[in-house]
Amino acid sequence: MFDSPLSASAYDVLGVAPDVDDEALRRAYRARLRETHPDTGGDAARFVHVQRAWELIGTPSARAAYDRGHGFGASAAPSFAPAGSPAEGGPVWRPPSARADTRPRARSFGQPGGWRRERYLTLIREWVGRGVALDDPYDPALVRTAPRELRRLLADALAEEATARIVADLGMGYTVWHDVAADPRDPDAKIDHVVLGPSGLYAVLSEDFGGPARVRRGELIGESVSGAPVAATVGRARGLGRSARVKFSGVIVVLPDDDAPAAIEELGRVRGLPAVVVARSALSTVLRRGITGARAIGGNELFDIRTRLQQTVRFV
Repeated sequence: MFDSPLSASAYDVLGVAPDVDDEALRRAYRARLRETHPDTGGDAARFVHVQRAWELIGTPSARAAYDRGHGFGASAAPSFAPAGSPAEGGPVWRPPSARADTRPRARSFGQPGGWRRERYLTLIREWVGRGVALDDPYDPALVRTAPRELRRLLADALAEEATARIVADLGMGYTVWHDVAADPRDPDAKIDHVVLGPSGLYAVLSEDFGGPARVRRGELIGESVSGAPVAATVGRARGLGRSARVKFSGVIVVLPDDDAPAAIEELGRVRGLPAVVVARSALSTVLRRGITGARAIGGNELFDIRTRLQQTVRFV
């Protein structure tokens, strides 16, 4: 909440300008509380957002820290740039440093979030205009002003990178392919992550809709949810499975913790494949234990599936 490129800022939630004085901020907070309180006919989700916004900017010290971290203050804000790369560099992703942790990591192929970061960089420069210097195309103050479709690209790239960091920590028993092409004619029709481990072979979708999502009849719905993301991922997994002559164990959709309907929401079978929606913090648990109805994989079969995928997978 409030940290996604798609999120409204704490000031937006309270309906005030970032330079509002403390007394006006307090009055706005009280007014938003009355408007959104469930006991007076308000929306419970909006009521929670209002309370969270006040926690972030309701005191001078908290507000100063929030302003520094979100580009509202005089100090430079943290950038949405890829970890370990300069702001103007290409979409570089690196797994967490092994300096403090020498455990073997999952095998990783491809670049999580890479295609969407490249697309974002191209479009943000087109939107700003030729001849305009961009010191940091990932500056939160700039990102906030960009059209929603650009912010959505960046939000999804960040979501994919967050999933990649979690999978990398699962250890050498796991292999992951990122940004896997599902349709060579449409780069956006991709599988964010293909994860192979002892608990099964999974197609993983990393999403950030910028708001809460709900489940209805085996599919995600919500104010910011478009299309049928679960069914689309199932279709892509089945297509890749036919090409590689492997069987997927299931589909996993990963959402930010604040936006997931539950830590682990089993959807049952969607077009024949078990599917689950998980909060990001629960992803490693699901990948280690598997999902209901998924078949575990071990021994020579694991090696055979990895070989078939290595020969088949292409990246966007």
